[in-house]
Amino acid sequence: MPDSLMYSQDYFVVLETNQPEQFLTALELLEKLKNVLHNIKIEDLTPDLRALNSSEERAKYLIDTSCELDVGQGQYLQWYAVRLEK
Repeated sequence: MPDSLMYSQDYFVVLETNQPEQFLTALELLEKLKNVLHNIKIEDLTPDLRALNSSEERAKYLIDTSCELDVGQGQYLQWYAVRLEK
């Protein structure tokens, strides 16, 4: 049986345009995504994100289902779950 620790998403490494990599907690990533989503026009979001009612719902959905967000041409925002413990 797989160890449940394998599915833990407590920490994330975040990669974004012209920024050094950052290590964020799940809560910090949620806040970051909410802020980014708040600044993106609703019509620029994918249909699955548009169907959700708030930036918080969209951010949670992204954390659970994706590892990147289209933030504009030539820019990127990516996140990956990491384990910082050994």
